[in-house]
Amino acid sequence: MPDFILLMHNDGNPTAAAAWPAYFARLRAAGGFDGGSAIGSGASYRKTGTAAPVTTALGGYIRVQAASLEAARALLDGNPVFDAGGTVEIRELPRD
Repeated sequence: MPDFILLMHNDGNPTAAAAWPAYFARLRAAGGFDGGSAIGSGASYRKTGTAAPVTTALGGYIRVQAASLEAARALLDGNPVFDAGGTVEIRELPRD
């Protein structure tokens, strides 16, 4: 089953921090939850030249397994960022 990463942007206004445990429980029950975390501050580096700036748009990620992009999209139901009108980017994580 393919792996996907849900990238939560900081453009929503999730007001209910209590909604996260219920959302994670739903993902676990669906059998596809594979971890996640908030994303803190950091720095970007490049061997030569100027590195691109660190993006402040991303606030966290969740890794899931789903049969397809559409199935991963269905896992957004109950996501506090998505429900608050924020952006969640879904990317497939290709395997070598």
